[in-house]
Amino acid sequence: MDDITGGIRIRPGGLADAPIILDMLDSAVAWMNSRGNTEQWGTTPHSQQPDRVARVERYTTANTPFIAELHGTPVGALVLDSGPSPQMPIVPAEEPERYVRLLVSDRRYAGLGIGAALLDHAAEKTRRAGVELLRVDCWAGGGGELVAFYERNGFTPTDRFLSGTWPGQVLARRLR
Repeated sequence: MDDITGGIRIRPGGLADAPIILDMLDSAVAWMNSRGNTEQWGTTPHSQQPDRVARVERYTTANTPFIAELHGTPVGALVLDSGPSPQMPIVPAEEPERYVRLLVSDRRYAGLGIGAALLDHAAEKTRRAGVELLRVDCWAGGGGELVAFYERNGFTPTDRFLSGTWPGQVLARRLR
């Protein structure tokens, strides 16, 4: 079932969407680097890193991906899972949860509410599954802009963590 929010159509994703997601991730790396942020995702495009290509392909086959489209053009992606990545130093919740593994939008469409629409869609899917907890982790470096984005979208910071030298923040959104 598709969801349409503010002209943004959200559809289920699949393996055929992996190149689209990689393009969005590559453009996000370029955008972050142009702003001086080389710590969050590094400087090498995702599509040039075999482990990241494999991760995106796994996201589209083993998890629940969603693609946001505007007038038929893919403009964002979200991957939903039943818990955090086992590779991250994050404690699973003590109750059923859904976990946002990836959220990315095409920077050419910034400011249109794509990320917010995808998060609302994930919240609705979580609620419909009878689950009351939606969590996400994100980069907590820089000026905290990404943490603030999730807070504006109904999430509350819970645990901070380090993955190597990468500072992270877990956030939770209660759904009733």
